[in-house]
Amino acid sequence: MKVVIDTNCLLVSISRKSKYNWLFQALIDKKFELCLTTEILNEYEEIIDKYFSKETVEPVYEILTTASNIHKIEVSFKLQLIYHDPDDDKFVDCAFAGNANYIVTNDTHYDILKDIDFPRFNVITIQKFKEILENA
Repeated sequence: MKVVIDTNCLLVSISRKSKYNWLFQALIDKKFELCLTTEILNEYEEIIDKYFSKETVEPVYEILTTASNIHKIEVSFKLQLIYHDPDDDKFVDCAFAGNANYIVTNDTHYDILKDIDFPRFNVITIQKFKEILENA
């Protein structure tokens, strides 16, 4: 199963004390494949750097750049579908180019994708993704 994870969902999953740590642990345990682009990876790193120590950031970044279930996607076009927050377009473009099964986010800006017939995107919350992993 290929997924694209919005930065906020990844961010809240890193700490072992977080109730969402199951997401980062599932990534480490290779329970799904993560699609990302250089642009997404740069955003992950920038945001994670703001909230975590260097001791935490380095192993996380190592996982995101070397794990066998991480797929580096090259995007050659921009769909420009998220009008309210164009910065989120990089996740949609990655999902489309990487043929991802899901975009995992709690951000309501992605709701606009429900009204688009093509391309179709499966946008799910972090909680719904947990249910999918538990039933896989």
